Amino acid sequence: MARPIKETPILFGDDARRFEERMKNPPKESQADRIRREANYKAALSMFIK
Repeated sequence: MARPIKETPILFGDDARRFEERMKNPPKESQADRIRREANYKAALSMFIK
């Protein structure tokens, strides 16, 4: 049987401010990282199709 899902903790103070700022300004992905991620995705997807 599955375990119950725990409650999500509520952030306060500096933790909440850092989290909100990070959600407003997510880290940018470089072109090289994007190409590598897409190649890995296509390789993994091809394993399921064949």
